[in-house]
Amino acid sequence: MRRARPVLLVIAHGSRDPRHAATVHALTRRARELRPGLRVETAFLDFNAPRVDQVLSALHASGVREVVALPLLLTRAFHAKADVPAVLSESTARLPGLTVRVAEVLGPSPLLLSALERRLAEAGVTPADRATTAVVLASAGSSDPEAIAVIAETAREWRHTGWCAVRPAFASAALPRTEDAVRELRAEGHHRVVVAPYVIAPGRLPDRIVTGARAAGADRVADVLGAAPELARLLLHRYDAAARLPVSLRTLVA
Repeated sequence: MRRARPVLLVIAHGSRDPRHAATVHALTRRARELRPGLRVETAFLDFNAPRVDQVLSALHASGVREVVALPLLLTRAFHAKADVPAVLSESTARLPGLTVRVAEVLGPSPLLLSALERRLAEAGVTPADRATTAVVLASAGSSDPEAIAVIAETAREWRHTGWCAVRPAFASAALPRTEDAVRELRAEGHHRVVVAPYVIAPGRLPDRIVTGARAAGADRVADVLGAAPELARLLLHRYDAAARLPVSLRTLVA
């Protein structure tokens, strides 16, 4: 008898903004479409239902014993290091026989850069503009130095693909802010400056990015990554890598 594949549980942060959950569900639907037969569930850490413990309880009650939990996060900051492991540990402790493998966060990845470029193209930035366009890579922000370093490295890598400049910026917790990065690039002589939000779903901080970009006179502001096909493919890549893991430090077993 063929062994059932682990269920993919995508864990998003959650938001009071209804656009957030709608975008997350659109992304997980796209992942299902790309991998027919794979069971993909969605859960939230806060604000939205269902919560992680609720989904794991329902899966366990239905007979599921293997899950790959994928944090829908771009960097390994506080939520990835503390919140997600805590809620998963609590669930595995009370659900006999449940094995949860924890996938890596989404970033960094070349697929994320491809998704960013897709969103810029949709905003009207063509390949011919690359050599004369400076980009602000605008993240939600974090107080975690590791996360900030990853964003900065992502900006450096993206710059090497032909943009005349790529500058990281943050909506909270770190500097520079989006509007300051736009103004700095203008002051350095870049006549065309665009903003690429490095966030998955709409919400308060992504709105702050857009507001800052427009206040500083950015030429174009791309949409959030959302349900970009590259992002859906990345979910499946992370799932596949985690599903192959043996029982290890990144596996929680009841």
